[in-house]
Amino acid sequence: MIKKLGLLISVIISLASCNSKAPNNDAPDNKKDTSEMYGVPANPQGTDTTARPAQLKYPDEKHFKNVKQLTFGGNNAEAYWSFDNSMFCFQSDYTAWGVGCDQIFLHKIADGEAMKMKRPKLISTGQGRTTCSYFMPGNKSILFASTHEFDKNCPAVPERRKDKKYLWSIYPSFDIYVSDLTGKIIKRLTNEKGYDAEATVSPKGDKIVFTSTRSGDLELWTMNTDGTALKQITSQLGYDGGAFFSQDGSKLIFRASRPKTKVDVKEYTDFYKQGLVSPTAMEIFMCNADGSNLKQITKLGNANWAPYLTPDGKKVIFSSNHVSGGYGFNLYMIGVDGTGLERVSYDDTFDAFPMFSFDGKYILFSSNRNNGGSRDTNLFLAEWQ
Repeated sequence: MIKKLGLLISVIISLASCNSKAPNNDAPDNKKDTSEMYGVPANPQGTDTTARPAQLKYPDEKHFKNVKQLTFGGNNAEAYWSFDNSMFCFQSDYTAWGVGCDQIFLHKIADGEAMKMKRPKLISTGQGRTTCSYFMPGNKSILFASTHEFDKNCPAVPERRKDKKYLWSIYPSFDIYVSDLTGKIIKRLTNEKGYDAEATVSPKGDKIVFTSTRSGDLELWTMNTDGTALKQITSQLGYDGGAFFSQDGSKLIFRASRPKTKVDVKEYTDFYKQGLVSPTAMEIFMCNADGSNLKQITKLGNANWAPYLTPDGKKVIFSSNHVSGGYGFNLYMIGVDGTGLERVSYDDTFDAFPMFSFDGKYILFSSNRNNGGSRDTNLFLAEWQ
């Protein structure tokens, strides 16, 4: 999805997403927070994870059943189901798979659940940085954003500031591509100067929603699946991204920042001019697919991101650090009317990028749980109760 999260925040931000040269600049190691890979604020306290017990499921996680770990190293995120629930695509920087910068992979459920010994199918080129993959209608192709045509090397991430302000690069070299399931790129959907990424597809099969800077700010846009009929969806100052359609294609759920004070507005605009975003204050918003009836779902403070609607469209699951105030993200669920907030996951560092299978029986998510005291973020599959 930072995967994914996660604009780097492959978010948080795909937050999750996603400058110019630094091969293997962000290769994973045990001293680096997973958050830096996917746009979530780095752990200011430097939590020591070595004492955490190896655990796939915590006692209070009543919605999860038969939790299974799917990946076993690197940073893996933004795992999104095919429309027939038979496979999923995701991004990973796992060096054992021959990559040191996020690339897109495909995993078929029929091949077995875990990817411990065998590298899954590489869908992207293996060059540049990629983010935010998603299946196209028919499940025979996958779209994703990539910087490979601008530079084959992995783009740099912002250096840590003295004031510890977390920043994320808006890579202007991101464009959206479509690849078949063998890894052959069959179409480039965007070719506009600036950032185009974070694309997902309507279950109706007619529209793509994505984040773009083409109008001078980080806004949501939609287009037909062939790249035509572009339409701007949001227009308020602030970052809008990580959007998903409801199952009937009528709604969009997404994360957004809305700077209001003069200080916050100046900070946002100054960073934007430098190609940067500070994605530490975001809430969940919802609107109709044409941008009408925009409403704010959460008012929790801190970073609320990676939202996904339940199959019935009545609730939204998302990742948040509103309790910890720093590094410490868990999954929560809330009604689309903003009521009934419920905590879903209980790992003490990072749970994010949830996506329900289209039949509602399973959930995929990324987590730092059971990582042996490393900073690895892995993919997990659970039956949903």
